[in-house]
Amino acid sequence: PTQTLLDLYTIRKEKGKIDGLKIALIGDLKYGRTVHSLAYALSNYDVEIFLVAPPQLRMRKEILEDLKESGIRVKELENIADIIGEVDVLYVTRIQKERFPDPSEYEKVRGSYKITLELISNGKRDLIILHPLPRVDELDPRIDATDHAKYFKQTWYGLVTRMALLALLLGAAE
Repeated sequence: PTQTLLDLYTIRKEKGKIDGLKIALIGDLKYGRTVHSLAYALSNYDVEIFLVAPPQLRMRKEILEDLKESGIRVKELENIADIIGEVDVLYVTRIQKERFPDPSEYEKVRGSYKITLELISNGKRDLIILHPLPRVDELDPRIDATDHAKYFKQTWYGLVTRMALLALLLGAAE
């Protein structure tokens, strides 16, 4: 749950707002806990969400139904290149090898959702890229040096967000 709070904080801090944004969640949307929580949290805002995953890793049906019932605009697709020029926030997750009972199934999708410099060159100039970390090979390391990479700041914001939550819970914030 604190991951979602720091994700929302990072988006707001880096974009100045949450309402009105177009946010793409990409990677393992079936098993990734961070994307489930973030999607639910984003349903409280006026945003459009793009869910980008291979068919076997799409967002679970019940979560997708909940999101649609909330009134949020949600679109499922398989290719991030189709919408990279539209999105304000790209939230990348790793495809988790340990979630696949059959290693050959993992190999079919591994690397198919790698974010490259070439891809983001087609994105908005102020596109931000987030990742809950750890990463494997889904992000080209050269992206780290760009203004788009906000995942290291996201980690820092996580530390201070969790410190603030602990202070509130323990009464130290008064």
